[in-house]
Amino acid sequence: MCFFLSVILLGPRFGILLWWLVEPGRWDRAFDSFIWPVLGFIFLPWTTLMFVAVAPFGNVEGWDWAWLAVGLLGDFLALSGGFAGRRQVPGYPVTY
Repeated sequence: MCFFLSVILLGPRFGILLWWLVEPGRWDRAFDSFIWPVLGFIFLPWTTLMFVAVAPFGNVEGWDWAWLAVGLLGDFLALSGGFAGRRQVPGYPVTY
């Protein structure tokens, strides 16, 4: 419960750091090298969290792919949501 609340309130990167500090063995089993979690932390944090949640041994099977798609969708929505909100700022020039 505490982990999910921290992810919701502070974001996926804080959740990655917190989960890695609490369970570093799970992260070691999920990824073969150190580069993949670092790249996931920088570029696709929701997908990285979802991968560690559904594939603790690095194997993705069956419905795990659907959960990874949800994580990827979360990353895309997080990346694209900032530009639409700028139109709501008073004085922001709107170009159509």
